[in-house]
Amino acid sequence: MRYLFLLNPAAGRRDCTGRLRLELRAALRQAGIPPSMYQIVRTAYKGHAEQLAGAAARAAARHGEKIWIWAAGGDGTFNEALRGACPYPNAAVGCIPVGSGNDFLRTFGTKAEFLDLAGQLAGGVVPIDLMDTTIGLSAAVCAAGLDAQVAAGAARFRRNPLFHGEAAYLLSAARELCRPMGRRVCFEVDDERFEADILMCAACNTRDYGGGFRAGAAAWPDDGWIDLVIVRRAPRRTVLRLLNCYRQGRHFAGEALAMATEPWFIYRRAKRVTVEPADGRGPLAVTADGECAPVERLEIGLRPLAGRVILPAAALERWRAPAAMAE
Repeated sequence: MRYLFLLNPAAGRRDCTGRLRLELRAALRQAGIPPSMYQIVRTAYKGHAEQLAGAAARAAARHGEKIWIWAAGGDGTFNEALRGACPYPNAAVGCIPVGSGNDFLRTFGTKAEFLDLAGQLAGGVVPIDLMDTTIGLSAAVCAAGLDAQVAAGAARFRRNPLFHGEAAYLLSAARELCRPMGRRVCFEVDDERFEADILMCAACNTRDYGGGFRAGAAAWPDDGWIDLVIVRRAPRRTVLRLLNCYRQGRHFAGEALAMATEPWFIYRRAKRVTVEPADGRGPLAVTADGECAPVERLEIGLRPLAGRVILPAAALERWRAPAAMAE
């Protein structure tokens, strides 16, 4: 077994890679893992984590070894490492949440559990679905519309040292709410085709994104489905109430839309989703796992159980509990 830790110095409010390197070495020593079995590397530029993860997974595969790779940063760093490791069945990827946004882990456990380095080393691997999207691989949520505009704005706010994480998203959201909102969009959801006036839509593999918005409250990352949640265009006086429901996941009651919010939401489960603007106003703003881009046509396809994710011990035990109870 090999271990690789990718530390992003640009993640979070300040560079914590020096402290984290010391803590990792102490945890590895406590776990009885010798220095010859692991590497701790700082990333140097955007895309570097993908390159490092891919090279390490490929080298381990040549030697018939398994490798566990942890990305210490935010959702973007984790996504890069996952893209690099994904082609190699001997590799699995975990996250150490020290970034501005760490939404991926919310489906599985708490930030404290994922910051427990001893728990990480004592954890295990679970398979999850992945989504292929127009702007790259997604393990969590691919969204278009207002929320993607907010994500792009949040990235700009985070350049200011005063605004990080949730504060950056809230400031960006406040700015977007003061602008014209809504698009006419055409959807293809498996064999169904329809148009709708929307504020935004989210194709969910996991539950949370955007600094803690629980868009896919019924989504589960190993169930073989994309959960598509569409928020219809609404009067400005209604938007804040809808967004509050959307943030807290209250637009769902169990695995169906709540009756009180159903007129403003559309919900589908699908294997493939296509989204295109139908109003002639140019490309859609799209975001997926920390990446943002404008696109003329968004295509999303499911890759069942194509990802291998490391969960810390506490999260792994909780994840496995339903399966054990069913036996």
